[in-house]
Amino acid sequence: MTFRYIGSKSRLVDQISTHIGAHTKGVFVDAFCGTGAVAEVASNLGWPVRINDHLISATIATQARLVSTRQAYFLELGGYENAIRKLNECPSRKGFIWREYSPASAAYCGIERRYFTEANAERIDGIRKMIDDWRLQSKISTTEERLLIGDLFSALNRVANIAGTFGCFLAKWTPQSQEHLTMRSRELKPLSAPVEVSTTDVFSVHTSPEDLVYYDPPYTKRQYASYYHILETVALYDEPVVEGVAGLRPWRHNASDFCYKVRALKALTRLIGNCAANRILLSYSSEGHIRIDELEGALEGHGQVRMHPLGTIGRYRPNKVASDGGSKVSEFLVEINRLETATTKRQIEFA
Repeated sequence: MTFRYIGSKSRLVDQISTHIGAHTKGVFVDAFCGTGAVAEVASNLGWPVRINDHLISATIATQARLVSTRQAYFLELGGYENAIRKLNECPSRKGFIWREYSPASAAYCGIERRYFTEANAERIDGIRKMIDDWRLQSKISTTEERLLIGDLFSALNRVANIAGTFGCFLAKWTPQSQEHLTMRSRELKPLSAPVEVSTTDVFSVHTSPEDLVYYDPPYTKRQYASYYHILETVALYDEPVVEGVAGLRPWRHNASDFCYKVRALKALTRLIGNCAANRILLSYSSEGHIRIDELEGALEGHGQVRMHPLGTIGRYRPNKVASDGGSKVSEFLVEINRLETATTKRQIEFA
């Protein structure tokens, strides 16, 4: 992906991969897959992968980065590169994105939204329609469709007039937002491990004892469903009733308990308690609602707990005020092993 995603583990995947290890049995379950940085590492290590997120846009972004050349022949379109060329040449269209998320919105709702220039918003509408037409005409497979939508995510993010998320647009146009939206192909994998995809509540994700389950829940109050609402609309290709200055689609049905300080610890311990896997990896941060010592104590009864400090990284900074007061956050990988007795003394490993 070409954009910052809150909580992304892109900068930590090398360290996390050492705790995943090579595949022996079971499936690697990435239950909060985000944009798929960790799922991709597991796939590269030979693990069959089960990805899940409550946002369909996240599962599409993740699946797109896992696609192999053997899954994306684009036979009806003359190959992947030719499909991208056709999308770049397709007619622009004054559709939903143009009407709601470009300055054209002023004439429809009285609010001038500057997520995209009118020209780029028309490009997004035209490209998304062509992808949907190809699907309806059976010219592309479901995997090929998701790959192209993932490529469209990357393209629109390169020209979006935002600070880092789609929580709101910037008042002044940035130089990159004035550029022409262009689709680009990505380097596909020569081979890819099997991938299962679901978009469900995390508590409903199937796990079994032999699986390696990875949880990377939200740490703070930031709700992903509202921060990435435009990606969700592009993914679903619908026309929801949107509201407010930011033009948010209805999202509260996707609000996460992990984003509320009073609910986060209870939700996390219930999640771990209900997981059937004998080995669980949990990413967490010092920025999170739950204190690290409180988290350790809550997990002690679920098996042997090891804390793997992963070092510090710059916290997400959505604007200049946050940047000026910016700080580092400490990232941890919590390993829970149920094959070792819960009465075994907890081991703390320092980097």
